[in-house]
Amino acid sequence: MAQVSINSDLDEWGLSTDSGERARLLQSPSVDIAPKSEGEAPPGGLGRGTTSTLGAIFIVVNACLGAGLLNFPAAFSTAGGVAAGITLQMAMLVFIISGLVILAYCSQASNERTYQEVVWAVCGKLTGVLCEVAIATYTFGTCIAFLIIIGDQQDKIIAVMAKEPEGAGGSPWYTDRKFTISLTAFLFILPLSIPREIGFQKYASFLSVVGTWYVTAIIIIKYIWPDKEMTPADILNRPASWIAVFNAMPTICFGFQCHVSSVPVFNSMQQPEVKTWGGVVTAAMVIALAVYMGTGICGFLTFGAAVDPDVLLSYPSEDMAVAVARAFIILSVLTSYPILHFCGRAVVEGLWLRYQGMPVEEDVGRERRRRVLQTLVWFLLTLLLALFIPDIGKVISVIGGLAACFIFVFPGLCLIQAKLSEMEEVKPASWWAMVSYGVLLVTLGAFIFGQTTANAIFVDLLA
Repeated sequence: MAQVSINSDLDEWGLSTDSGERARLLQSPSVDIAPKSEGEAPPGGLGRGTTSTLGAIFIVVNACLGAGLLNFPAAFSTAGGVAAGITLQMAMLVFIISGLVILAYCSQASNERTYQEVVWAVCGKLTGVLCEVAIATYTFGTCIAFLIIIGDQQDKIIAVMAKEPEGAGGSPWYTDRKFTISLTAFLFILPLSIPREIGFQKYASFLSVVGTWYVTAIIIIKYIWPDKEMTPADILNRPASWIAVFNAMPTICFGFQCHVSSVPVFNSMQQPEVKTWGGVVTAAMVIALAVYMGTGICGFLTFGAAVDPDVLLSYPSEDMAVAVARAFIILSVLTSYPILHFCGRAVVEGLWLRYQGMPVEEDVGRERRRRVLQTLVWFLLTLLLALFIPDIGKVISVIGGLAACFIFVFPGLCLIQAKLSEMEEVKPASWWAMVSYGVLLVTLGAFIFGQTTANAIFVDLLA
């Protein structure tokens, strides 16, 4: 799952005259990139950064792994078992890696440093605006998912602390799910979301990595040495239908989506070359694949078709090792929400200023009022939706469809436009193959997005 931060350089914020610049400054955690200006970048390429190849691999893995791993056992169940789940992930990994390479190629060709800037430069204004709207919607939906995750894990922890059996009625008001989510959100998330800059959030990435690996280790250990009360339900060996396989795609897209933060990572490298970047993302995705497969296979085989969309909810509340994993997930989500909100707020700010035709003024008072209002509206809307959407599987399905746009649709459009621009200059034998591959990416991404959107709308209406 992508965790992205934003460039917080005061000069870029205060002196820019581009009304949309805030919406195009998405950066990756732990990646510092110097502002782009005339004379800084050598002709025909971007300036060199300071991130080593090994460091770039770690950052991409960190951007990819996250709370999305909790849903992979359910994805294996939806896909129809271990064999189907592994096959689906391996097949999608080819497209995921190619999308990352395409973005680096287009970034180098367009001399742009962020995902939105690349889409704007290569595909034009309309597609660029759609990309920004997609990022704002994706970060908004992910913030809702984070709040639901907090509530899910708190329910289990409180059940142990209160020493009450799960599902028991007559619980005190202060243990009610709506109250605990709201209290945690107002005490921790809102104060972290209001500041103009979140440079300190880069240090939270270490906590997220530790929590992710711990959760994976616990799920694997619990499969090898299961508790006596944990008996798996039916273990599926084949998918019920092709539709079932496709229904697992949004979860995989949500888990592997690191494309928005990949462009600044590429440009932060000491050697920002497409060939080197191909090795970086291949190594990073193989590591992420190992983590997701370990979690998906062991979690699915432990509980079978009865596995919860959030696999930690399937374990007993009193299991202390799992309780520590829940605490790690809560802490990770508490620090991830402000980062995702910060990115979404920046996009909304840029879209608003561009719509109004206003520059990024230096009036600190007006900026502060607008930022506080945007933060409060965002926070309250995500909180209300999280309180009344108890099933995280539905949220993951919707934002997984949007993740497919970042993985397939926009990289595919960039590849098509880039190759069409070369049509008059050179026509290599592979020209049609590249254009066809771009069309395939766009078609696949549009199919996943359309399917998840249709499911989210019509399934609920029919229910």
